[in-house]
Amino acid sequence: MTDQLNPNAAAPTDHATEQQFVIQKIYLKDVSFESPQAPDIFVATEWSPEVNVQVANNARKLGEGVFETALTITATATHNAETIYLAEVQYAGIFTIVGFDDASAQQILGAYCPNLIQPYIRETVSDLVMKGGFPQLILQPINFDQLYAQHVSEQMEQAHGRPQ
Repeated sequence: MTDQLNPNAAAPTDHATEQQFVIQKIYLKDVSFESPQAPDIFVATEWSPEVNVQVANNARKLGEGVFETALTITATATHNAETIYLAEVQYAGIFTIVGFDDASAQQILGAYCPNLIQPYIRETVSDLVMKGGFPQLILQPINFDQLYAQHVSEQMEQAHGRPQ
C-alpha cells in the first residue's frame, strides 16, 4: 500500500495496458406492461396461468473502451390461449472495459455485465406484475456464464461447419 502513495515507485510502462472495468451507470431503458383481460380476469373464479419468460442480451460499443450491455426480459402469462399479462423490461448498463483482449471483453459484456444487471430487472418485473394485480412473479437466477459459453460453442460449431 505504501508503494501506491510513494511518488518514487516505478510507474507502469506505456506499453503495458492496465486492465480496467468500471460500472458507469445501470438504468431502466424500456418498460411495458399490458393486461388485456383486465378487469374480467380478476373476477374469474379460478385460473392457473402458464408463464413464459424470454431473455435477450446484447452489447454495443459506445466509444473507445465504453460499452452498453442491455438485458431484456419478457414475461407472458396465458390462460386458455389468451394473454393474461405481458411484462417487458429492458435494463442496461454503461461499462468501461479497457486493457482486456477481445475474447475476455466479449465474455465480460456477454456474461458478467448481464449478471450485474439481473437483480435490477428481476425486481422491476416482479413489481410490474404485482402492480398489475397479479401474484408475484419470482424470476429464477439466470446463469449468464453458461449461456455465454453455450453461445460461443454454437458460433464455433457454425464456423467449422461451413465449407471453406
